[in-house]
Amino acid sequence: MDPATRSKPDLLIVDDDPLISDTLNFVLSRDFNVYVADSREQMKSLLRQLDSAPKLALVDLGLPPTPHRPDEGFKLISELIAYSPAIKILVLSGQSDETNAKHARTLGAIDFIAKPCEPAVIKAQLLKALEITDAELEAAPETSKLIGASMPMEKLRQQINQYANAPFPVLIEGESGSGKELVASSLHTRSGRAAKPYLALNCAAISPTLVEPTLFGYAKGAFTGATSSRSGYFEDASDGTLFLDEIGELPLELQAKLLRVLENGEYQRVGETQSRKSNARVIAATNRDLRQEVRGGRFRADLYHRLSVFTIGVPPLRDLGDDKSMLLDHFRDFYAKQAGCAPFELDQRARQAWVEYGFPGNVRELRNIVIRLTTKYAGQSVTSEQLQAELDLESVDVALPGLAPAQDFKTLLEAARKHLQLQKNFNLDMTLQQWERGYVEAALSITHGNLSQAARLLGIHRTTLYSRIQNYGGQEGAADK
Repeated sequence: MDPATRSKPDLLIVDDDPLISDTLNFVLSRDFNVYVADSREQMKSLLRQLDSAPKLALVDLGLPPTPHRPDEGFKLISELIAYSPAIKILVLSGQSDETNAKHARTLGAIDFIAKPCEPAVIKAQLLKALEITDAELEAAPETSKLIGASMPMEKLRQQINQYANAPFPVLIEGESGSGKELVASSLHTRSGRAAKPYLALNCAAISPTLVEPTLFGYAKGAFTGATSSRSGYFEDASDGTLFLDEIGELPLELQAKLLRVLENGEYQRVGETQSRKSNARVIAATNRDLRQEVRGGRFRADLYHRLSVFTIGVPPLRDLGDDKSMLLDHFRDFYAKQAGCAPFELDQRARQAWVEYGFPGNVRELRNIVIRLTTKYAGQSVTSEQLQAELDLESVDVALPGLAPAQDFKTLLEAARKHLQLQKNFNLDMTLQQWERGYVEAALSITHGNLSQAARLLGIHRTTLYSRIQNYGGQEGAADK
């Protein structure tokens, strides 16, 4: 790669229309090092070939095999965020109704651009997103701190201080966007290992065939392309910290090898028989329920118990009350300074709506909302109506005959749990999952597969419903109509 190409920021374009992708590639390649994919699967294959994650992504929602629905695009956004939490995603799509736009932003997209759009406008949006990314990277020490005074946040700080210097593994659990990476880095910086290396590997962002050589290294000739020996993350981390994000994605065959390292520090490079030792402390994170993964045979029970010597639960933003206002003020001042403009204000009704909103995308969603408000309303007072245009608030006007009212859905499941706990010979979790799935399927049937309406009927957020459906193994026909 020549120096001119190397100096350009990487941009990933995912669109199944070759006319659009070729045109954008031609126009944007003057300012970006462009990579193009036409599907989610091709995108994953392409990312595995890159040395580092692109800073920017421009993606369509309607992708094969369901180009007339946004499902693939939503999955792609989630996977990109899992691959690289710092990536800035712009959605460019003809499926531009407000519900799709809001849900894409909730999942982690920084903004939504409706097709058709002039390439010059798209370029300007990308350059602005790049400026934001660069500012965040430069201010990493300043912004990488836990913000909030609520009881859950105080408990989180106490756990970090309590576990930081222990030599044992820590398992960090929490929803997407809640800040698990920040907790992991805080455990390292507050420990006696702070001056040692801190390495992070996203297990969801790497090909399963590359996980083992990446973690343990490999010998020359161990496989095609291994032209020289190379150390792995366990060796490079030395006496420092190794953070394994999305640990639930680790292939079963490698879980035994990771368990061995955790138990006695021993590992082998791929293609070698010589045992090596690592003193790296392992911190793992997941947004999955690993206990459920163990019961389903997808995660080793012994590895789970070894990883969870200490467990930290990162609270979702909806449980943090006035911390939402503290985060608002923090990010608003930061991005206004970055943009060189006066910060916006929320009027009284807007600030109340801010505190009451659940932020299903957690801190990542809050931050992106602040970025958009800074762009649109610099130095202005934002009204409740203007704010709600940025929030993922869907309404529904259909009833759910034969099912519990929305506000009683969670109460009903909790009552069922308590009742079944009194019974014998019940697989509690399996029974509850079957009951819950029955309610979800009934709601989807009544609403003809409309996710937004079904979520409202069940009293849960659409993002939560989408995750539940994925956990059930997928639900054909579930999409916004």
